[in-house]
Amino acid sequence: MRRQPVTVRVARWSATHPWRAIGLWVVFVAVCFAAGGWAGTRTATDSDLAIGEAGRATTIVADGNFDEHVRENVLITARSGRLDQAEAQAAAADAARRMGALEEEVLEVGKPVPSLKGDALLVPVTMAGDEEQAGENVQKVLDTTAAVQRDHPEVRVEQVGGRSIGKGINDQVSKDLSKAEFISLPVTLIIMLIAFGAIIAAGVPVLLAMSAVGAAFGLSALASHLVPAVESVNSVILLMGMAVGVDYSLFYLKREREERQNGASHTRAVEIAAATSGHSVVVSGGAVIVSMAGLYLANDAVFASLATGSVIVVAVAVLGSLTVLPALLAKLGKRVDRPRVPVLWRLTNRTGPPRVWPKLLRPALRYPLVTFLLSVLALGALALPALDMKLKSSDAADLPRSIPVVQAYDRLAAAYPSEGTTHVIAVRAQPSQAGDVRAELTELSNRTQDDPLFAKVTAPVIKVSNDQRITTLQLPTPHAPGTEDAERSLTELRGTLVPATIGTVRGAEYAVGGDIAGSADYSQNLADRMPIVIGFVLLLTFLIMAVTFRSLVVAATAMLLNSLSAAAAFGTLALVFQHTWAEGILDFHSNGSLVAWIPLFLFAVLFGLSMDYHVFVVSRVREAVRGGMPTREAVAHGISRSAGVVTSAALLMVSVFAIFATLSMTEMKQMGVGLAVAVFIDAMVIRVLVLPSAMALLGKANWWPGRIIRDKESSRPSFDDHPTEHLPAVVMPGR
Repeated sequence: MRRQPVTVRVARWSATHPWRAIGLWVVFVAVCFAAGGWAGTRTATDSDLAIGEAGRATTIVADGNFDEHVRENVLITARSGRLDQAEAQAAAADAARRMGALEEEVLEVGKPVPSLKGDALLVPVTMAGDEEQAGENVQKVLDTTAAVQRDHPEVRVEQVGGRSIGKGINDQVSKDLSKAEFISLPVTLIIMLIAFGAIIAAGVPVLLAMSAVGAAFGLSALASHLVPAVESVNSVILLMGMAVGVDYSLFYLKREREERQNGASHTRAVEIAAATSGHSVVVSGGAVIVSMAGLYLANDAVFASLATGSVIVVAVAVLGSLTVLPALLAKLGKRVDRPRVPVLWRLTNRTGPPRVWPKLLRPALRYPLVTFLLSVLALGALALPALDMKLKSSDAADLPRSIPVVQAYDRLAAAYPSEGTTHVIAVRAQPSQAGDVRAELTELSNRTQDDPLFAKVTAPVIKVSNDQRITTLQLPTPHAPGTEDAERSLTELRGTLVPATIGTVRGAEYAVGGDIAGSADYSQNLADRMPIVIGFVLLLTFLIMAVTFRSLVVAATAMLLNSLSAAAAFGTLALVFQHTWAEGILDFHSNGSLVAWIPLFLFAVLFGLSMDYHVFVVSRVREAVRGGMPTREAVAHGISRSAGVVTSAALLMVSVFAIFATLSMTEMKQMGVGLAVAVFIDAMVIRVLVLPSAMALLGKANWWPGRIIRDKESSRPSFDDHPTEHLPAVVMPGR
C-alpha cells in the first residue's frame, strides 16, 4: 500500500489521541503568547527604515552620536479670533512652572517662543533620558499639559512632539484593533452559522482562528528581535489570521461533514478530509507563505515586518487546521452539528443536486468564448484606473484628523513652519574641515531665505559632533511631503544648492535626508524593486500550482486569473482613494495617491489568498474528471459542489476585510478595500464566469502535459480504499 501523506497521518494521530492533540495546541498557543509578552516587541527605528540617500543621511547623523534628547512642545493658541497675549503668557508661565517640577521626566524647559504672526506661543520641553525613557514618560507630561488647559480655559493648550504624536497614533491603532475585533467576531460567527446551521460547528473555526492570531502575536514579538516590527504588523496579523484561519478550518470541516453524511465513520471522514481539503490547505498556505516571502526582496523594513507577521500567522493557521482540528472533530463527533439553528440547518443540509449554481454557470459553459472575452474585458475596464496610480509614503498629512494631537500638529505647522517639515543635510568630513563645512552650510541656508520653496529662519540650525567629523543642517520648508513643491525643493537641494556649497569641500561625504527625501527615496526603491518581487511571486506560485496539479496549463491559468483580479482591485483602489467622491462614504481625506507600500503588499497577499479558491475548486473539478465526467460536466459539478464552502469563505473574507475599511488609519482603509474587492471578484466573477469558461474552452488541454487517470467504477471519486490515490490525479506521460 502506498505510504499515506503527512496530512493524513497527522490527522489520524490527532483523531485517535484527541486530548493529547488539544492539550499540545493549548500549551503551544499559551507559550507563544507568553514568550512574546516576556520578550517584548522591537520596533523599527529610523535607521531600520532608511533607504537610499535619505538612508545615508540617517546613517551619517547616527555616526555623530549627538547627545540629543526628545523634544515636546506646549502650543498655546486662541480658540477663536485673535490670541489674548496676556492669557497666553500666563498659560505659558504656568506650563513652564509645572513642567520644570517634573524632575524625572523633564530635563529642561525653554523660554516661550512667539510665532511670527503673533497667533501662537510655544514652550519647548526637553525630555529626560533616551528615546525609550521619553516614550515611557510622555504620558505624565501630557497629563501636566491637560492640567494647564483646565486652569486656562480661555486659550487652547496642547502638547505636540514626536512622542506625543506617536502615542496618539498608537492609541488610535489600539482602538481600531479593538473595534475590528469587536465587530469581526460576531460577523464571523453569523457567517459561520449560515454556512453550517449549527452553533458548535460555527464556533470551531472562529476559535481556532483566534488561537492562531494569539500565538502569532507572541511569535511575531519574538521575531521582531530579528526583523524589527512596524506599527501596522499587528493589524495585518489580525486581518490575515481571521481570514485564513477561519477559511482553512471551514474547508476542512465542510469536507469532513460531507463524508460523514456519505456514511463514513468519524475517523474515516477526518482522514478523507485530510487527504483532500487538508492537502488543499497545505498548498494554499504554502502559496500564501511563498507570496509573502517575496516581500523580503523589496529590501525594506516595512515589507519585511509585514511579511514576517503574515508568514507566521498563516503557518500557525495551517498547523492548527492540520493538528488540533481533526482532534476536535473526532472528539465532538456528531455533536459538532449541535445545537442546530432550525431554518439555517435545513438550508445548509438540503439534499439533492444544487439548483442555483448550475444556472449561474450556464452562460460560461454554453457560450465559453463569449463569456470569457466579455468577462476579461469588463475586468480590464475596471483595472484601467490603475494605469494612473500614484504612490506616496504615508506622512502626517495622511493621519486621521480625528486624533487630537494631529490637529495640534496642523496648528503647530501653520504657526511655526520651521517646526513642520525639514530637510536634513548631513555631512561627514575631516575634523580640520569642520569650519569650512559650517561656513558652506551657513551659505546654503542663506541661499534659501528668498526662495518660496523653503521657510524663513532667524538663524540656521547647525549641529557639530563632539569629534568635529559630523555636521548637520536643518532646513525647514512649508510644504508637506508628497506635494509638488516639496519634491521641487528636494530636487533643487540635491541638484543645485548642496553641490554648489557642500560639494566644494574636498573629500566631504554628504546626503540630503528628512521626511521629504525619505518619501521620494522610498517610492524610487519601490519602483526599482517591484519587478523583482512580482517576478518572484509569479514564478514561485506558478511552480507550486504546476507541481500540485502536474499541469502547466492549470498553473498558467491560475497566473492569468489571479493577475486579473489583482489588477481590478488596484483599479478600484485608484478610483476610490485618488479621488474625492468616496470621502464621505469611507470617512477619509484624499491626497490624490495611495500609500506607497499598499499595492505591492496587496499583490503578494492576493496571489496567495486566491490559491484558496483556485486549489479547492480545481481539485473538485479534477475529482469529477477522474470519475469519468466530460470536462464541462466536471466543471459544473466541481464548482457547484464546492460553491457552498467557497461562497461562505469568500463572504467571510470580504466581511473581515471590509471591517478594516471602516478603521481610521488610511493604510488600513486602503488595504481593507483592496482585499475585499479582490476576494469578491475572485469568488464571484473569476469562479462563476472566467474560470469555468476557460476550463470549458481548454477541455482535456487543462491537464497538459499530464493526463487524467479515470476511476472505472464510479462517476464520483471514491475514497473507500485508498483516499490518497486521488490526490495526484494528473500524472506525467510515461508514469
